[in-house]
Amino acid sequence: MTYVVTDNCIKCKYMDCIEVCPVDCFYEGENMLVIHPDECIDCGVCEPECPADAIKPDTEGGLDKWLQVNSEYAEKWPNITAKKEPPADAKTFDGETGKFEKYFSAVPGEGD
Repeated sequence: MTYVVTDNCIKCKYMDCIEVCPVDCFYEGENMLVIHPDECIDCGVCEPECPADAIKPDTEGGLDKWLQVNSEYAEKWPNITAKKEPPADAKTFDGETGKFEKYFSAVPGEGD
């Protein structure tokens, strides 16, 4: 089992999860984070820290797409180990549906 970052992280990009991760398995894209599934130790401490409820265990149904997205972009985006401020308009997008199709960006973030 691993944890994955899902749709609701897009354009919210809260980083509370990064502070608690003991293995630094988060990677930063322009407008979301992903978890590297081969680095995640399945501890689960990140899940309750996400204000957007965007982190889920991959054992939940319907997350195959997100496991693929996390796997692919964790290999392309830079590692991030320190919390940054979320986008100023993050609350506007929190809970919006269909964010992947509308807003996902494959552009890497800054990382550390």
